[in-house]
Amino acid sequence: MTIPSARIDTRETLSAFTDSIRSRDFVLTSEIFLQARSGLPEVRAQVELFGDRVDAILVTDNQSGRIHMSSLASALMVRACGMDAIMQISCRNRNRIAIIGDLLGAGAHGITSLQLVRGERVPEGFEPRPPAVLDVTATELIATASRMKTEEDLGAYADFFLGGVITPHAPKPGWVPRKLVEKVDAGAQFLLTHTCLDMSLVSAYMKHLASLHVLRRVNIIATVAVLTSVEDARWLRDNRPNVMIPKDVVNRLDRAADARAEGIAICSEQLRALAGIPGLSGAHVYAATDLSAVPAAIGASGIRPR
Repeated sequence: MTIPSARIDTRETLSAFTDSIRSRDFVLTSEIFLQARSGLPEVRAQVELFGDRVDAILVTDNQSGRIHMSSLASALMVRACGMDAIMQISCRNRNRIAIIGDLLGAGAHGITSLQLVRGERVPEGFEPRPPAVLDVTATELIATASRMKTEEDLGAYADFFLGGVITPHAPKPGWVPRKLVEKVDAGAQFLLTHTCLDMSLVSAYMKHLASLHVLRRVNIIATVAVLTSVEDARWLRDNRPNVMIPKDVVNRLDRAADARAEGIAICSEQLRALAGIPGLSGAHVYAATDLSAVPAAIGASGIRPR
């Protein structure tokens, strides 16, 4: 099937994220809270919290069944507030025709940074329970978007900057990151890890990738969360797949007289540790419940002074 081009040559491209990942030693990104009632005023208020602490905002695509406006609409609002946006598209909730429509729409609006993912499972108790579509895999989606850089009938958006997601772990000797390499071969240029607050694990993972020369082909960004209560830590650990929170982090929050201050301190320590890991391109920092804790943790880390 021939897909007509939606290219708009007069569009403006905001590319702070791609510029930063190519020029900065360590990029920083975050994400905002999106709800069914979210609109431009709510998005603007959240974006303004970050100031110049981050290079881009990731807008999620109905993660874990959360109902809110589309990631394309969210990305446009973030950009309207003067911040670059990374638009997430998941395979879970739409077929390939709908996904290609989203890709064309992103390109037409000059949204070039895309995180292409499978999509998280919908939690138990979500009713009526939506069936998963999964017409394409995350790797196939990356390959499709990569084709759109060069094929004129798919829009020819040569400036797409494509990302995916990976799960860090302590690799055994001889382990080959097959799924990671498949995503890179498909066209991924950056990969965010799933949430991992175990810095020794991230360090071991990155060291192994460096030994295989994988880091010559892709940028890796580690994801951490600012936890401002022990309840947040336990909920994320128990309810979000692929989230790694060590016991010592939970214990520190549990013992702290001021859990919010302790959570900010923990995250700032982790950011400094991540900035010292060779080959790591940056950190994605999100909040479990208190968005203002993200710029506070970045500020306390000292890696992005005002």
